[in-house]
Amino acid sequence: MAKLVAILNVVAWASFWAFGYVALSAGTGGGSTAMAVLLAGLGGGAGLWAWLWLVRHTEATGYAKAPKRAYPDEDMRLHDGSI
Repeated sequence: MAKLVAILNVVAWASFWAFGYVALSAGTGGGSTAMAVLLAGLGGGAGLWAWLWLVRHTEATGYAKAPKRAYPDEDMRLHDGSI
């Protein structure tokens, strides 16, 4: 499944950049520019979703270390106990 999502990630980002370029370089015609913007948005959204899925998957499987995150506890005290 991870390989399929990785392929989707590459294809989605490639479509984002390709259709984004078409949208930016097209003339002032309405139909083709709107379709290119729509396809670029879909490619960007799918690429972002796939990238975030891959990040979560690699952290869950142990392939990549999860970043250090600090979660405050309610009973957390300073080292000198002044809270």
